[in-house]
Amino acid sequence: MKLIVQIPCLNEEGTIAETIADIPREIAGIDAVEVLIIDDGSSDATIETALAAGADHYISFAHNRGLAAAFSAGLEESLRLGADVIVNTDADNQYAGSSIPDLVQPIVDREADLVLGARPIDEIQEFSWVKKRLQRLGSWLVRKVSATTISDATSGFRAYSRRAAMKLTVVSGFTYTHETLIQAGRSGLHVGEVPIRTNPKTRESRLFKSIPQYINKSVNTILRIYALYQPMALFNVVAGVLLIAGFALGVRYLAYWAMGEGKGHIQSVIIAALLIMLGGQALVVGILADLIAANRKLTQEMLSRVRDLQTRLPDADSDDGPMSHMR
Repeated sequence: MKLIVQIPCLNEEGTIAETIADIPREIAGIDAVEVLIIDDGSSDATIETALAAGADHYISFAHNRGLAAAFSAGLEESLRLGADVIVNTDADNQYAGSSIPDLVQPIVDREADLVLGARPIDEIQEFSWVKKRLQRLGSWLVRKVSATTISDATSGFRAYSRRAAMKLTVVSGFTYTHETLIQAGRSGLHVGEVPIRTNPKTRESRLFKSIPQYINKSVNTILRIYALYQPMALFNVVAGVLLIAGFALGVRYLAYWAMGEGKGHIQSVIIAALLIMLGGQALVVGILADLIAANRKLTQEMLSRVRDLQTRLPDADSDDGPMSHMR
């Protein structure tokens, strides 16, 4: 069984060597451990430093494409390289490499398809009180929409089985953390979680400039992916709110009309009719979205089969894809 640890990188020459050195090369149940670097358009010596530190493979983007794209490219390349288990970790050495055996064990034992590394949020001194509360709130929201029991939805320290990597597709341009969790939970993959250790912070996050920006993008991503997998549920809620408000205003008007004061509240009839019409339209949109979601599931299954075939074929370079290299 082969394990590939993939590390998305953007100008990480200062920490990448320490990150690679922290990765154990002998793990129970694993025959080979290899390291894959995904260079997201670095302008420094990240690749040279990584290779000198023992990286086995790397792929390079000509320019920066973002964390989600780097993560997806890493999964594709890991599958092509024959990985049975894929671990994703950060290049800033935030996550302790010594936790990798614990992370992959549920997959080796065939007890899970995706395993998250749960950080001790309350014990991380770099996190402010507000950030800790937001982490808990965000994880609660993701639990609800993904139908999983995870406690640290934003952790990027994760292990994927080959089956899970085949099925997951990232469509967000922001990050993969919430999206892959919701996909996995709603696709019937078994999602597990293990406690992990973290290292002291080496730099500030580059994913977002402020907490409000992160919240805005994360909520948009969660709603978008949830709508892909549970469109009827989402649109039924929207329709329900509109219909209830519409009927409530209608009843209010009837009450005034019964008291002989209907002429002064005619606007309630207009707004009620508008809300009921919008509610009906939301129900119709929900039905159409549900039909589209059924087609999307078929498309996702086809993509999974195509990936399986591609990983069995000889190498084929794409003109617009990342350049792939092996030591």
